[in-house]
Amino acid sequence: MAKLYTRRGDAGETGLLGPDRVSKDDPRVEAMGTVDELNAVIGLAIAAQRNRRIRDLLSKIQDDLFTVGAELAMTRSSEGTKVPRIESVHVARLEDAIDAFDVGKITEFILPRGSESLARLHWARTVARRAERRVVALSKRDQLNQDLLRYMNRLSSLLYQMAAWEQHKQRKRAEHPTYTR
Repeated sequence: MAKLYTRRGDAGETGLLGPDRVSKDDPRVEAMGTVDELNAVIGLAIAAQRNRRIRDLLSKIQDDLFTVGAELAMTRSSEGTKVPRIESVHVARLEDAIDAFDVGKITEFILPRGSESLARLHWARTVARRAERRVVALSKRDQLNQDLLRYMNRLSSLLYQMAAWEQHKQRKRAEHPTYTR
């Protein structure tokens, strides 16, 4: 059996794509770790979600977040490495989804409560916003793909819109319950 531990990180450094090693508290590693955390939280949101449309979209987003993580793991010395990239089509898919989950003008604060699936969407939204902040901080030091920055911005907006849409649906069901015998 292969060993999971390598001992190469014992001194507080980790490897990136290519030959570079950086401190585990490097802004690049912080951004990668927060994107990884977001992917895990989205996995929890999928597990609690009954709506197939939302589950399918969140699954695509998880795939995209692997691409985001790979891009973040690239440094100048690994630029020759073939890694998929976030492109404008990824951003457009998020924008289309934001439009599809439209609930009209929101005139009140939306609290992260209600069903478990709703609370998990809100949790994913907050982690997405933190991940975006980490990516933006990294972009001030290192040049990043502008589509990646746009993607991270749209992602938190989409998760907010999904949560608002789901909350709106849950309110309507509570106001007009369906009784079955």
